[in-house]
Amino acid sequence: MNTYAVIAGVLAFLASIGHLTIGKKQFLQSMMGAEFDQLAKKVMQSVFHYISVFLFLTAFMLIMPGLRGSQCTIDPTPLFIFIALNYLFFAIAQIIIAIRAKISLLKMFQWIFWVLISVFSYLAGSIGCA
Repeated sequence: MNTYAVIAGVLAFLASIGHLTIGKKQFLQSMMGAEFDQLAKKVMQSVFHYISVFLFLTAFMLIMPGLRGSQCTIDPTPLFIFIALNYLFFAIAQIIIAIRAKISLLKMFQWIFWVLISVFSYLAGSIGCA
């Protein structure tokens, strides 16, 4: 078992659940109720759900090979590193946006999850099929 991959996957799964519950309530519903172009609203709604799919898929793609460990038939290292880089750049982008907007990093707290998922995914990639 690759414990790092399982930890990263569980964190990604928890982030997915938070995204679909808290994120939907605090962000998506507010955006859908705001007064601006209908097309822009639907694009925002689509992007929200694209991220939902990405979060769940990465959780699955971390947990399954992580649980299989030495029984994996394909080396998951490139996948783990790819996922680590995605989440790292998510964190960097969110931190830059928060700082430039003078918004507390604690109010835009998702970067903490992104960093943790990135670190554990990278560690998972460093040991591959364990």
